[in-house]
Amino acid sequence: MNKRTLGNSDISIAPFVFGGNVFGWTIDEKTSFTLLDAFVDLGLDCIDTADVYSRWVPGNKGGESETIIGSWLKKTGKRNQVVIATKCGSSMNASDPSKNLSKQYIIKAAEDSLKRLQIDHIDLYQSHYDDPNTPVQETLEAYEQLIKEGKVRAIGASNFSPERLKESLDTSANLGLPAYVSLQPENNLYDREGYEKALEPLCRENDLGVITYYSLASGFLSGKYRSEADLHKSKRGAGIKKYLNERGERILKALDHTAHNYSSTPAAVALAWVIARPGITAPIASATSVSQLQELAQSVSLNLPQEVINELTEASAY
Repeated sequence: MNKRTLGNSDISIAPFVFGGNVFGWTIDEKTSFTLLDAFVDLGLDCIDTADVYSRWVPGNKGGESETIIGSWLKKTGKRNQVVIATKCGSSMNASDPSKNLSKQYIIKAAEDSLKRLQIDHIDLYQSHYDDPNTPVQETLEAYEQLIKEGKVRAIGASNFSPERLKESLDTSANLGLPAYVSLQPENNLYDREGYEKALEPLCRENDLGVITYYSLASGFLSGKYRSEADLHKSKRGAGIKKYLNERGERILKALDHTAHNYSSTPAAVALAWVIARPGITAPIASATSVSQLQELAQSVSLNLPQEVINELTEASAY
């Protein structure tokens, strides 16, 4: 499988990232292990999670996803077959939603993640959300310490504004501090505008790797939701109503057409479109069954012709 280098780092990954938010949320540990084994068997290698996954589930406190991944790594011994990406900075306290990228907080969060993951280093450690109350320099100095200690290989950002991302990159360059090698933005066939207008030029200019989340628009692009009557089909249904409009119908029609022509599925085609976009390293997608994972993984080998990519881009114009 052709791998892609993540920005300016020494990390290369297959162009499909498993979203670990489902571990300890919509699937239990046993099912998670089965899916992780299948993921590696498919020749894929990057798993994305966060310390806060999945605090929102009643009875959870955060860290459940990392804990499951860590138990799987210990049980299977497959650490050298995977790239582990996790995040810090999102609130682990239900009563305090503030973000925190202070040096003290990051150092402790990294130690906690390493313990849950049962590993000695994190491959890609990402700022989950910007913290406007902490100077950029302080955040980067925390990452510098972790990198020097061998606990982190590379750093990335997620959910950053173009202004704060640029400030971070400039600070790294001016002070000789570690620089973000990647960005994790929301981006898919429907939700394109925010990334393409504001962030894509900055990422391309600075050779940042781009790992997209909500790559299937919370499942809408799978074609499973075509009317309000379908919204009860999953726990994410409530967030999909916004896609049920003329533009959403146009996108699904184009996905159906392409999927039919290439003996594929709308979900695999939607991911293949992301993979084919200039500057994209890989989309993140989650699965709750092996069959679903195998379907989504077809996107890696779909290799749609440029004219088909252009047709999908035109159909999803904003």
